Amino acid sequence: MSSLPNHTPHNPSSTENTALQAHSLRPTIGLSQAVALYIGAVLGSGILIAPGLAAEMAGPASLLAWGFMTLLILPMALSMGLLSARFPNAGGVSHFVTLAFGPRAGALAGWFFLMSVPIGAPIAALTGAGYMTAAMGWSDTVRIGLAALILAIGLITNWIGMQLAGRLQIAVVLSIVAVLVFAIAVAMPHIQPVHFTPFLPHGWLPVGQAAAMLFWCFIGWEAVSHMSEEFRDPQQAAVRGITIAAVVVGVLYFLTALAAVGTQSYLHGGSDTSLVWMISSTMGSWGAVLAGLTGLFICTATIIAYVGAASRVAYALSRQGYAPRWMSRLSRRYQTPVGGLLFLTGCFVTILLLYSSHILSLSLLIQLPNAAFILTYLAGCAAGIRLLRGYRIGVIISWISFVSTAVIFPFSGWAIWYPVLIAVVFLCVMRTRSHTIPPSH
Repeated sequence: MSSLPNHTPHNPSSTENTALQAHSLRPTIGLSQAVALYIGAVLGSGILIAPGLAAEMAGPASLLAWGFMTLLILPMALSMGLLSARFPNAGGVSHFVTLAFGPRAGALAGWFFLMSVPIGAPIAALTGAGYMTAAMGWSDTVRIGLAALILAIGLITNWIGMQLAGRLQIAVVLSIVAVLVFAIAVAMPHIQPVHFTPFLPHGWLPVGQAAAMLFWCFIGWEAVSHMSEEFRDPQQAAVRGITIAAVVVGVLYFLTALAAVGTQSYLHGGSDTSLVWMISSTMGSWGAVLAGLTGLFICTATIIAYVGAASRVAYALSRQGYAPRWMSRLSRRYQTPVGGLLFLTGCFVTILLLYSSHILSLSLLIQLPNAAFILTYLAGCAAGIRLLRGYRIGVIISWISFVSTAVIFPFSGWAIWYPVLIAVVFLCVMRTRSHTIPPSH
């Protein structure tokens, strides 16, 4: 792949440079850590529940949805990687949109992402904890406690810094990949051709709906873009790292879905616990424990990446004046965005309390952030079309990602109203600010 066109940055004076270093994030992320962060962000809770849910929706034809998303994954990933390599910034997609369409559009894209993680991360934590409690026969109270522990690990790890987060992520991702490869291997001998008929039991519409639902499984590339300011070598970590991660994730997702359909584990073990059934059917009770631990590891890896991304979005928005000033606070000891982490802590506690009091169900929660994530991707791909004009392959990749994502968006259903609400609140706040701030002379 040819290199990106050169982007000439502003060269600050020594005084400006000292000020920037005093209020900036440290570059500590290398290639291996970047690959682990990308895989951990994308290979999340979706692999635990999506193969079975998609098969329940569309039958064996759900593999067409998986195939489409697996082919789409590389241009989706590269569009984010190319932008991260050329414009490394803690704002990530928000920064790209700002450069392409102006600061308000960028800030709105940032808020779409920022308000998705406070819901998405507790969903991931409850999913992973649910796998473990199901394997051990524990109560829902224990599930909530485990979810809180997973969220705390994500927050504390990101408070200490991305160097620790990257190292921990490498260990967790290697464990995840090993278990998934094992689960696929033990399932292969049990795949039967009869399980693939009828291939289209519910028609073509559910295949499109399954593809929209599977989008949740393939998001995450935009999350790591928010850490690009901390890449030691943005060109290598973003482009090469994201390519390696995309291949690994695409293959693992498709093979897991193939095993779920071919063994009909989604019928035997339940659509949301098909992976547990695949492992436990060959290993017995120990297999269930292994699957439960895998769920914990997968969701911990996802949360580490997304907490890191969201805290940096909060930091970037505050630095630009589009979020409260306290969100830009950095830890004096670790130089990490402690203001954003405090914001997320409050949100996580609120969501867990609402879930534990049965005011909100997991099935309701899981639909809310998806539409906002899709809009974040659309904004990022549109920015790529404009910002990568001097790089033809980059523009083509961004167009492929934009069109494919736009096709999926209408299938989000009623959840589209969540980003609409975010946009309305944002615009109202911006209008209020414009009326209260006196014009400069």
